Amino acid sequence: MHSTEDIGTRKILSAVSHGSIFFNTLVVSVGVPIAILLISNDSVVKENAKEAINFHLNIWFWKVVAGILAWVLIGIPLLLVVFLVDLIMPIFGIFHSITNPNTAFRYPLILRLF
Repeated sequence: MHSTEDIGTRKILSAVSHGSIFFNTLVVSVGVPIAILLISNDSVVKENAKEAINFHLNIWFWKVVAGILAWVLIGIPLLLVVFLVDLIMPIFGIFHSITNPNTAFRYPLILRLF
């Protein structure tokens, strides 16, 4: 095992990191995985928290780009795609964290800053 924390704690903290995107407040949604990253000693939980932070940053970037492009109408389909990805991918992250707690979930096609 990679950590000092038990599997149940690993599942919960990893799932909460990925699920935090569903919190409405901007600061809270990214603050949760940042807090988990800082307080956890578990390497898998830390990787899941980093991945969730990177996903948040990528989604925010693409929402801004699509929002700007929506003013000239070409961004409307992109905005729809971004919102669908924002809804669906964290569910995969939560599911992976619960069913396969010994490996970190990796979002496809995102820029990893951490």
